[in-house]
Amino acid sequence: MAQVEATTERVIAADAEKVFDALADYSGTRPKLLPEHFSEYEVREGGDGEGTLVHWKLQATSKRVRDCLLVVSRPTDGELVEKDRNSSMVTTWRVTPAGEGRSRVVVSSVWNGAGGVGGFFERTFAPKGLGRIYDALLENLATETEK
Repeated sequence: MAQVEATTERVIAADAEKVFDALADYSGTRPKLLPEHFSEYEVREGGDGEGTLVHWKLQATSKRVRDCLLVVSRPTDGELVEKDRNSSMVTTWRVTPAGEGRSRVVVSSVWNGAGGVGGFFERTFAPKGLGRIYDALLENLATETEK
């Protein structure tokens, strides 16, 4: 099994603290940011950053739906890590200042891909598809925080 990684970033015209707080607000702001690829969103514990347990289904393609149950940690300032209890997927959100009143958000997901021919296609196409999903989420984050 090879590791698969998808990374996307965006500079947002809002302070890093405001952007991070919006991302970490799983019970209020985060559901508003999710594009149509996400369904059955539910906060099961916590709701604000570290210690949150959140569930959703992610429809990456018309045939591929991933049932996610994520535990959120905050290893360092400006960083959220979502570890999926149902798979090997780990998503890391990093928010850093990018000049006066601006922030850079980098989101990266890694997981153990399939082997063989299926794994080849997964490594080839999954990062691009997930990147498009994250681009939409980051666009919604920008709209929400640049108000």
